[in-house]
Amino acid sequence: MFDFRLRVFYTVAQRLSFTKAAGELFITQPAVTKHIRELEHQLNVQLFKRNGNNITLTTAGKILLQYAEKIFQTYAEMETELAQLNNIEAGTLHIGASTTVAQTILPRLLALFKKNYPAVAFTFTQANTDQVTQQVLSEKIDIAIVEGAAHYPQITYTPFAKDEIVLVTRAGNQLAKKAEITPKQLPAIPLVLREAGSGTLDVIFNALAGVQISPKDLNIEIQLESSIAIKEYLLYSETATFLSIQSVVSELKYNELSIIDMKGLDIFRTFEFIQLQGKYTKLTELFKRFCVSNHNLK
Repeated sequence: MFDFRLRVFYTVAQRLSFTKAAGELFITQPAVTKHIRELEHQLNVQLFKRNGNNITLTTAGKILLQYAEKIFQTYAEMETELAQLNNIEAGTLHIGASTTVAQTILPRLLALFKKNYPAVAFTFTQANTDQVTQQVLSEKIDIAIVEGAAHYPQITYTPFAKDEIVLVTRAGNQLAKKAEITPKQLPAIPLVLREAGSGTLDVIFNALAGVQISPKDLNIEIQLESSIAIKEYLLYSETATFLSIQSVVSELKYNELSIIDMKGLDIFRTFEFIQLQGKYTKLTELFKRFCVSNHNLK
């Protein structure tokens, strides 16, 4: 229903590679080149700068990319609304999640959702809470699940699930021999934490503020962008970290990591669905209901 050449341009612009675009679109590389040349001729502009095997977008290419994104988003919304007009559970859903949720909770739910609603296509974006929230605000994501305390008036927040954050360290670490510590002992422990913008980090700092510990009091050895990277770092260091209990189930089971209890400090948070105010569809509400009803089912 739309010009295939625009789809070819959009794919090349996303990948910045004619070869990768050809593979993704199941056409030959010469066909990709032909479509781009025809589009450039039609619009009377150059869309890409070519330097050997590398390509970059021209100013005209960047402008076209912005409009192409809007066109394909509008097309997906039209397809979804037309399908739902006939009560068909079909269409395209753009889903996002902050890192912890994406790595621990959502993979199983997405697989089950696709199994139950095979006619629904979806894209999935993983990033930290701030980045996912910005994509919701810019309407690139329809619905997301995030952790963190920041709230925007343009966004609707709906509780999804509870989570506990625990202090963990390598099982063979000297720290692991301590059954319990007090918050006052925490500044003496080298820590590996999530990066700035992480919802998990916000929750940790807010909880520590309640026991009069500020970020500047902490001995932060390094900050990493995912719980997977942090767990790997822990296994080869004498550090500790704060992680979701859901993200360390396997490591606790196989005695790779140990929990250090903190006397008088329990850190809980709520994962939340976020959507742009007023941007609700039958499909987003279906996804929310499905996640809530299937989250605790194994």
